[in-house]
Amino acid sequence: METRRTEDGTKIILNVTGEIDGTNVGDFESEIKRAVEDSEQLIVDLDGLEYVSSAGLRVFLMAQKQVKQNGHDMVITNVCDDVMDIFKVTGFVKLLNIE
Repeated sequence: METRRTEDGTKIILNVTGEIDGTNVGDFESEIKRAVEDSEQLIVDLDGLEYVSSAGLRVFLMAQKQVKQNGHDMVITNVCDDVMDIFKVTGFVKLLNIE
């Protein structure tokens, strides 16, 4: 998994590629926590993400809750079919703002 962060004022775009699983979920959690703290609008671009484990799903849920508590916005974009299937099966399409 790799992340690339782009900032535009109070908006942060976090591009995530590869796979989020138990071996790298800690790195992903650190990156997304920092982005949530530093932004008013967070866009998580999953264009290159091929897989997300249940540990990764937990991080998305944690980030969504924190963003809402801060009164800010998080949008997930460019989700591939395989990852979207995971979001659908787990019910996360109802919990996350996915475009």
